[in-house]
Amino acid sequence: MDAIMQFLQEQGNSLLLKTWEHLYISLSAVLLGIVAAVPLGVVLTRLGKIAETVIRMISVIQTFPSLAILAFFIPILGVGKLPAIIALFFYSMLPILRNTYIGIKNTDNNLVEAGRGMGMTNWQLIAGLELPMAIPIIMAGIRISTVYLIGWATLASFVGAGGLGDFIFDGLNLYKPEFILAGAIPSTILALLADWILGILEKKLTPRTTSKKRELA
Repeated sequence: MDAIMQFLQEQGNSLLLKTWEHLYISLSAVLLGIVAAVPLGVVLTRLGKIAETVIRMISVIQTFPSLAILAFFIPILGVGKLPAIIALFFYSMLPILRNTYIGIKNTDNNLVEAGRGMGMTNWQLIAGLELPMAIPIIMAGIRISTVYLIGWATLASFVGAGGLGDFIFDGLNLYKPEFILAGAIPSTILALLADWILGILEKKLTPRTTSKKRELA
């Protein structure tokens, strides 16, 4: 306990900076994943023949070791936050893409046909019906990606991106448990906090009719 208190006195400002860096890297990657994966998931629902192939190809990326992907981008992007964000972006894609695709494909066909019967265009069906109905499933994918990426972002220190991983690896190298805890505990808190906030956002964005159906189920 004394070691932890001493650490906070000496490294308090550094801990705040590293926490901010960690959050910046993680959320930047997730936002890029949302911007790329949600539109791609929507497009794939209209391209049934190649949808599964594309999703499988992106699934393959998930099998690559995180450090290997980080190392791959060093010769291209150098070191720092950019290669870490790009590498984590690829890891964020699959849950968001898959959940977007599944959420829209599982939209009630009767509602879709009713919309078409009212003269709604493809875009109007997507924006006004399918995406709102798929929000709970899409948000589940975003929550999974966010929690995973906050954990994986500790590896960003290997490419000089900073973040809480600096404390963890310094602690391992110097045999100082307080450094390891200073990196691991805030990272865990950030993941839980992000999941909680996204859960609230999911409830706000979910149409009332969908919420009622889930409660009745």
